Amino acid sequence: MKLRFLILSLACVLCAQLSEACTSAIVAASATADGRPILWKHRDTSASNNFLYRVEQPGKIGFVGLFNGADELNLDEAWMGMNDAGFAIMNTVAYNLPANEPDWIDREGVVMSMALASCRTVDDFERLLKQLPRPMGVRTNFGVIDAEGNGAYFETDDYNYERFDLKDAANGILIRTNYAYSGIPNEGMGYIRHKNVEDLLDTQLGSRSITPASLTEGLSRSFYNSVTGFNGADSSESWTIDQDFIPRHSSTASIAIEGIKPGENISNMIMWANLGYPPCSHVVPVTLTSIPEEAGPNADSGAYSPAGLDASVRMLEVFPIYRGSGSRYVNLDAVRAISDEQYRISLEKYAAGAKLRVQ
Repeated sequence: MKLRFLILSLACVLCAQLSEACTSAIVAASATADGRPILWKHRDTSASNNFLYRVEQPGKIGFVGLFNGADELNLDEAWMGMNDAGFAIMNTVAYNLPANEPDWIDREGVVMSMALASCRTVDDFERLLKQLPRPMGVRTNFGVIDAEGNGAYFETDDYNYERFDLKDAANGILIRTNYAYSGIPNEGMGYIRHKNVEDLLDTQLGSRSITPASLTEGLSRSFYNSVTGFNGADSSESWTIDQDFIPRHSSTASIAIEGIKPGENISNMIMWANLGYPPCSHVVPVTLTSIPEEAGPNADSGAYSPAGLDASVRMLEVFPIYRGSGSRYVNLDAVRAISDEQYRISLEKYAAGAKLRVQ
C-alpha cells in the first residue's frame, strides 16, 4: 500500500506541469503494411493510472474502453475505446479552440462513452455531435474510425465542430496533438511533437508500411526532438531535459487500435495497449472479448491496472530526482535499458496477438 501511494503521489507531481499533452494519429488502410486502418493515441494526463474494461449496457453497443484508475470502479468516462460495431474513438485536448463555459467542462470522456455505446460509423458520431445539448463541455480533437474504413477528426468546442476526413489526407495520415487546425493560428500546444511524428514516420509513410508497432514502439519510445535534432537513441549523453518529446513525464498510455479489412469479421479488431509510462511498459493485445489480466482493474487494492503500476515503479529510475525541478530530468541510461527490455516483450506480444484473429 505504501509503495502504491508513493508511486501515485510521484506520478501526480510529474504530471502537474502539463497534464493534457496527448499525441495522436489516424492512419488510412492504404498507408499500413497489412491494409487495416489504425487509430493511435499517446496519452498524457494527470490521472496516473489507466485500465481497460468491457462495458455492456441493455440496448447499447458493447465496447472496450480505457478508464482512469481509481479506488472504485468508475466507468462513466472512457478516454479511448472500440466497440462491437467496429467503431473506435479517442481524443486530444485542443488549447486553441474557444474555452469552455466555466460550469460545463471536461466532458470529453462522457461524450466518448456515449459514442462507444451508440455509434457504428463516423457519420453516426457526427450525428451525435449535432444532437448533443449545448454547451457540450468539450474542447478537443475527437479522432474516430469505423468498420467501413472511414476515419476523421472532429475539432470540437462547446458549440461547434469542424470535420477533417482521412480520405482527404494526401499521404494517408492525419495527426493531432494539442491544437486544432481550425483554431486560433499559432496558439495551443504540441507543434513540435506534431513535427516529431512527421519526421519519425516519413520513411514508412513513403513505403506505405505503417504498423501499430510503428506507433507504440517507434513513436512512444522515441526521445527525438525535431527542433534540436536530438535523438536519445543515438546520443551518448546520460541525461536530457524532458522537453517536447512524444513520451513525457505525464504519459500514461500508448494505444493503437487496428481496424479491419473490408468484409473482415469485426472480432478481428485488436487494441494494442501499452499502459503506464510507455518507455517503461509493453504492449498487450486486447480484443472485444478478451482483456489481459495486467491491463484490467486488477491491482490488489483499487481499480488500477497492474501493468500501469509496474511501469510506475520502473519510472522511478527514469525520473529519480524528486525535489525542485528534478522531475524535468530524464536518466537516459536508465530509460534505454528499461525500454529495450520492454520493447522485446512488446514484439513477443505483437507476434502472439496476431494469432488471435479469426481466419
